Amino acid sequence: MSFPDRKETEVRRMLEGPHPALPPDLAGRAAERGQRMLHRHQVVRTIGWLLLLAAIVAFGVWAAIVEPWAAPPPTDTTPPLEGW
Repeated sequence: MSFPDRKETEVRRMLEGPHPALPPDLAGRAAERGQRMLHRHQVVRTIGWLLLLAAIVAFGVWAAIVEPWAAPPPTDTTPPLEGW
């Protein structure tokens, strides 16, 4: 048989004791805070999607102008070989 530890007995004692009184407007304040948090998350998500869309458009414009898939133009940096 194991003995109950000190923390468990303290928690049981706290749960059995009188519960503190809650403010009457607690539910309303919690709901209001939740609405603010949801709105903030929606705004952040919308801004993130808009930034992603802007990055995709910017990449598309850059790729259309620079055409990185095209072969580079030939260069004449090597001197011609003569006398072989």
